[in-house]
Amino acid sequence: MATHKTGMPMKTITEFPRDVVEFPDMGIVMPDGTRLSARVWMPADADQDPVPAILEHLPYRKRDGTTARDCLTHPYFAGHGYASIRVDMRGNGDSEGLMDDEYSDQEWQDACDVIAWAAAQPWCNGKVGMMGISWGGFNGLQVAALQPKALKAVITLCSTDDRYADDIHYKGGLLLNENMGWGATMLSYSSRPPDPALAGDKWRDMWLDRLEHEPFLPAVWLRHQRRDAYWRRGSVNEDYSAIKAAVLAIGGWGDSYKNTVSRLVENLNSPAKGIVGPWVHKYPHFAVPKPAIGFLQEALRWWDRWLKGKDTGVEDDPAMRLYVMDSEPPREWYLERAGRWIAEQQWPSPDIATKTLALGANGTLAEGTAVDRAVSIASPQDCGMDGGEYCAIWLGPELPGDQRADDAKSACFDGAVLEAPLDIVGGPVIRLKLAADRRRAMVAVRLCDVQPDGASTRIACGVLNLCRRNSHEFPEDVTPGETMEIAFNLDDIAYRVAAGNRLRIAVSSTYWPLVWPSPEEVTLTIHEGSIDLPVRASGDGDEWSFEEPEGAAPWQIETLREDSHIRKVERVDGKVTLRIVDDFGETRDLDHGLAVGEIAREAWTIDSADPLSAHGETHWTQTLKRDSWSVRTEAFTTMRSDRENFHLTGRIEAYEGEELVFERDFSEAVPRDHI
Repeated sequence: MATHKTGMPMKTITEFPRDVVEFPDMGIVMPDGTRLSARVWMPADADQDPVPAILEHLPYRKRDGTTARDCLTHPYFAGHGYASIRVDMRGNGDSEGLMDDEYSDQEWQDACDVIAWAAAQPWCNGKVGMMGISWGGFNGLQVAALQPKALKAVITLCSTDDRYADDIHYKGGLLLNENMGWGATMLSYSSRPPDPALAGDKWRDMWLDRLEHEPFLPAVWLRHQRRDAYWRRGSVNEDYSAIKAAVLAIGGWGDSYKNTVSRLVENLNSPAKGIVGPWVHKYPHFAVPKPAIGFLQEALRWWDRWLKGKDTGVEDDPAMRLYVMDSEPPREWYLERAGRWIAEQQWPSPDIATKTLALGANGTLAEGTAVDRAVSIASPQDCGMDGGEYCAIWLGPELPGDQRADDAKSACFDGAVLEAPLDIVGGPVIRLKLAADRRRAMVAVRLCDVQPDGASTRIACGVLNLCRRNSHEFPEDVTPGETMEIAFNLDDIAYRVAAGNRLRIAVSSTYWPLVWPSPEEVTLTIHEGSIDLPVRASGDGDEWSFEEPEGAAPWQIETLREDSHIRKVERVDGKVTLRIVDDFGETRDLDHGLAVGEIAREAWTIDSADPLSAHGETHWTQTLKRDSWSVRTEAFTTMRSDRENFHLTGRIEAYEGEELVFERDFSEAVPRDHI
């Protein structure tokens, strides 16, 4: 057994049915002459006994970025009879060229060209699968919709079918702070050079060319505040029928992309199955919270059926396998979640019914009641500080904590003490009749599990920009004082509320720092409301079981600096700052000797009485070293707003040793569009 960075034990497999050979830098030349660098694992005898290929196409650097998970995964597939191809996207890692945006036409064309190249190799049987998590999960679906001839199957994890409504930029028509946060991350990620050990003497020219042409993505994305053609492009929910490949979709309840799985399984015409566990934004053979599963064995069953034609039984698997998490006291991090696996043969499931609870008199929540008088709420701007990270990924204190402080800043409606457990499986729907006193306003709704001692655990949440109550494409001002009828989904979940606990609906007019605030303080007046809960009969024991996690030999590294993760709230003179420092440490690869260090810093500040005081800033440091060679990049971003505009700045600094060799500044003002 090996223990990996997550602390999760995993069975290490070193003997496989077929011997594996690795190529650390296989060149794949695109039609325009650009050389993409691929790390490839395949059976040593693949030339004599051809195999299917599996592609993972990412900007995250195969040499030093995704190496830990690549080592566990790709040799395992190769040892079971596949050519596993991990490609650095053009303009990143060790690949030539430039990148101008996420999910570009060039990115998709490169993926299609790699698929065609792989299918034509003498070691390939002509069939290809595509796999990935997050970015790689997105482009797997997007490329499948292009229908490259050789692509027969996809495994997509933690991805989306809707780039506007369910990605990292906007939610409910509101601007996610992750739009800047993720843009800052990419500014830093893409600022790094290729490894001179692979690129040779041209590494420096490649690096400076990247730095000179690197896009300032937060502003690119912010210029599209509506669900316009920019976001429709690459959203596969525009035409599910375009996907012909078989799709295995996987998500985690601790991840931001939990909602896609059910929509894919419901809407795809091609073979599709879904799995959602308790995990954050990680592959489920080493994800937390436990239980992890034998993901690689599940993946092999999928590949063997659709790429080798073997009868592995995947077509008879349940449509959805979901982990129902037990009620637990709120914590910012869980290593394990108690619960049980359920299996739904059909999706949507006939076993899931709707239980409607109304927001009632005196803050009650019950069947058959209604608000008997208007309830007003004007949340302070720091409501939401216990909401956790939008996308929990770095294995730090990132999950929603005790909601009591945020509940106190919200209008709350509490149910009676439950006499029996209640299993919620699916996406709750909130319905409200409410008014706002400003032209620009939002509403946030949280469904919480209140423990007997008063501790409040967030089950699911949702937000809505009231200017987009009728359309995300054509927003319209709110008429102050006019009653609006709205309905929207909270995030999908599978959760058992324990007997003895209560349900709570918490409604607020702000939710910082998840979303950017409205330009003025807002008072919401709730006239009526209800929530539709998808409920399933509670049972005992698992309805499905997975094999225990397996993986190939872990990455061999020397730790030069330990990692650490800090998340703290500071309150000074009425201003509240959430400060996050993720030091990913520094490690040296024991094979090729490259040492890599990384530190990310974020600060999100707001005055509880002034929405225009909202301010975000980030600072990323990247270091690469080998022997006497060393480089460092520093990437900075800031964001603020006034009533009319968002203001963003960025800066890149690049160093060889201690010498500054490149600097570049960005500054943009983007008009606010009904946000």
